Amino acid sequence: MNIAQIELNLQKLFSTFNKESFIYDLLLAYGLPKASITRLKKGNLNLSKIEGEISWKKKLFFKEEYSNDLHLTISEISKSIKHNERFIIATDYETLLAIDTKTDDKLDCTLTDLPKYYDFFLPWAGMEKAQHANENPADVKAAERMAKLFDEIKKDNPDDSPEFIHSLNVFLSRLLFCFFAEDTHIFEESQFTNAIESHTQVDGSDLNTYLDTLFTVLNT
Repeated sequence: MNIAQIELNLQKLFSTFNKESFIYDLLLAYGLPKASITRLKKGNLNLSKIEGEISWKKKLFFKEEYSNDLHLTISEISKSIKHNERFIIATDYETLLAIDTKTDDKLDCTLTDLPKYYDFFLPWAGMEKAQHANENPADVKAAERMAKLFDEIKKDNPDDSPEFIHSLNVFLSRLLFCFFAEDTHIFEESQFTNAIESHTQVDGSDLNTYLDTLFTVLNT
């Protein structure tokens, strides 16, 4: 399960939203085993016997909350969980609050905005979030976008040879430098982005030739 597929899964989840199956659909969106989700639905894996709650060992504590403040609810849950649940989620299906109990990261968003924060639950897909105390959130987002682009290029070019992977990494490094150069004023503001928009076709059919020429010039 790669980042691009997870984003697509989340978009589909909200295009056919069902409150009763939301939490199960969310888990499936991150590639957790269907057989385990089926057992969770049936109650076999659910360690909580309270209606509206799900406790899945080492994975999730989920609670529907309609009466009390969500912030108070999730705070109380965080102090009482017993099964090393990685994520705590509380929602009234308008707002969603979540805590990553390993990193202490927190999420507070409207439910429909959840796809924008797909990276929060990436550990479910086996992708841990790197922890750097002073890392700029913009840098983190850029790295995630580069990872998504890598996945998309690999999907359309199923070549696992060392030569191809090396070339792809070089390409992404050059691309990242160009965006960095815009942000740090090595280039003029939006110079690279505007050049792509102005000098290439909308369908991207000539983008490879343009970038080849650009990178050759920058390397001389």
